[in-house]
Amino acid sequence: MTKNEAKIKAKELVSKMTVEEKMTQLLYTSPAIERLGIKAYNWWNEGAHGVARAGTATVFPHTIAMAATFDSELINIIADVISTEGRIKYNKHVEYGDHDIFKGITYWAPNINIFRDPRWGRGQETFGEDPYLTATLGTAFIKGIQGDGEFLKGAACSKHFAVHSGPEKDRHGFDAVATPHDLYETYLPAFEKTVKAGVAGVMGAYNRTNGKPCCAHDYLMGEVLRKSWGFDGYFVSDCGALQDIYEFHKFVETRAEAAAAALTNSCDLNCGQTYDALVDAYEEDLITEEQITEAAERLYMIRFLLGEFEEVRPYSDIPYSKLDCKEHRELNLRAAENCVTLLKNDNYLPLNKNINKKIAVIGPNALSVTALEGNYNAYASEYITVADGVRRVFTEADISVERGCNYCHEKINEWSGFGNMLSDGAAAAAEADITILALGLDCSIEGEDTGFDNDYTACGDKKNIYLPKTQQKLAEMVCDACENVIVVILCGSSVDLGEKVRNHAKAIIHAWYPGSQGGLAIAKTISGENNPCGKLPVTIYNGEHPLPDFTDYNMQGKTYRFIEGDALYPFGYGLSYTKFRYSDAKILEKNDDTIKVSVNVKNIGDRAGIEKTQIYAQYSDSRTYTPHFQLCGIKSTNLRAGETKNVTIDIDTYWLKAVLEDGQRVTPDGKITLYIGGHQPDKVSNELLGYECEKIEL
Repeated sequence: MTKNEAKIKAKELVSKMTVEEKMTQLLYTSPAIERLGIKAYNWWNEGAHGVARAGTATVFPHTIAMAATFDSELINIIADVISTEGRIKYNKHVEYGDHDIFKGITYWAPNINIFRDPRWGRGQETFGEDPYLTATLGTAFIKGIQGDGEFLKGAACSKHFAVHSGPEKDRHGFDAVATPHDLYETYLPAFEKTVKAGVAGVMGAYNRTNGKPCCAHDYLMGEVLRKSWGFDGYFVSDCGALQDIYEFHKFVETRAEAAAAALTNSCDLNCGQTYDALVDAYEEDLITEEQITEAAERLYMIRFLLGEFEEVRPYSDIPYSKLDCKEHRELNLRAAENCVTLLKNDNYLPLNKNINKKIAVIGPNALSVTALEGNYNAYASEYITVADGVRRVFTEADISVERGCNYCHEKINEWSGFGNMLSDGAAAAAEADITILALGLDCSIEGEDTGFDNDYTACGDKKNIYLPKTQQKLAEMVCDACENVIVVILCGSSVDLGEKVRNHAKAIIHAWYPGSQGGLAIAKTISGENNPCGKLPVTIYNGEHPLPDFTDYNMQGKTYRFIEGDALYPFGYGLSYTKFRYSDAKILEKNDDTIKVSVNVKNIGDRAGIEKTQIYAQYSDSRTYTPHFQLCGIKSTNLRAGETKNVTIDIDTYWLKAVLEDGQRVTPDGKITLYIGGHQPDKVSNELLGYECEKIEL
């Protein structure tokens, strides 16, 4: 069904509704209209890294982990599987008359906000700190969810529009102030690209942007989204965001006025209950029936595109046995292996999986399932923790496991003076030949508006970028007790282990929130069965790095594009067990819209590996400030030992433009240089990886 056909059908069906019926359909809990044969539909479902919250489904690595793959093709395949499993579940929900929350096929994902500050707890839900990477992987995800068939396989939704990335505790009343320059250079590009790629929905943010609530923003919603970008899909409020308009933003005084402000600015669907007041707004002449009708037609266009009203629903023949099946678990393991990012290796890894030694797996994430899941998660039929994975891979080793400490609270309780488990962790390390130290966080520490506040976290946002003090204490005790320490970090953000632990560790692995197969992927990486290829989608800062005020949305000093000083581990960085050499970079084709670049990539090591080629643009413009570097191309390539491949990458010239203070994208008035390699062309990356990128002058 084409979009125009769906629009015609939606218009015809909505015309049969009374104005009161149309208003009820603008709530996410859309009730049945039996006289028209319309079933109830709950629009709220989540699918960021698996069909979430309603029974068994594959739990893939979380979004930030997917970003570390730098592989749009893999992300597309993952999203297609998520959509397949969503259809399987939806088919059964319909069969059993279950129209409850989290049972539909409208997914409020992906989160394409920019991870501008390493303290933000919801950064784990994003594709990282770079607009190009976010736009590219977000588009691949959306196309995987929605499919390329006659009907939408599922409906994706880009969120949270726009300029949204903390602080969590203030999000319901906060005003994110962003200049036109930062809006169009950093905060809006991923939305523009995903809208133009055909995303079905866009979700508005809780906060205000430049003084106006994001779900009732005449400029962002009207001028930019609808008019400039031509978005004709549905717009949904974040859950409870319309209530914020009058209760916390004080933008209007009443629920009816808040409902009217949102609808007037083309918010079609309310996640929440404020649109109950549309009746009052209509009776008070704050809104028109035409506006109500237009919103209902957009929503029903989506439902028709999903095939809800077909006599035989599309995708209804997918067998239930495909849900979290062996094939999907294998893909999940491959995804987890691709996201594992090796930050340090003193020629210690990989270990022989047949070693007959004592291995201690110590730390709060040694046996943690929540650290595999992240937030917005599904429920897998099987979880393999770090300790489980080590047991499966190192079958000849003598393996012991200790938590050693909690995530954040040092004291478990005060009974009989019982304070912590640090001595147990140190004792296990002292007895071991090798210690795998599984540290990090979970979504109870960093996450969405947790309400939890202590010396480390404020409602899900970190207060600093070190480990919590109790984990730091454990890590240092373990380093004192054991010579051979491998640190595995599971979290969704930038964390500094501290100088002592960093220097002592033989290897450091960042595994993110790696999904239900994550522990096996980590163990296979340690053993060398998996050659790590993950790249950092965020900057890892030294813990003492001065970070700008969290509430300041000006981009100067933030992310690799505008960092002041050096990163500890830069964006785009990640080690392998082999090495790659680049040569003969050149321009193949060039026009106003696209530049095709080719480069030879050779695996000069002694084992097969996957290289993530990256292209960065460096340009200057006397009229405005520009990034140090701007990622503008990525490509994942498998190479056998000694093999050379010619890699070609198309660069969209959109990413080579300078953004002026008024938000215009223009050709820079300075020269443009392209850098091609397996990392960012900054000084620290060059030193860590031991080579400089190929360079082309445009």
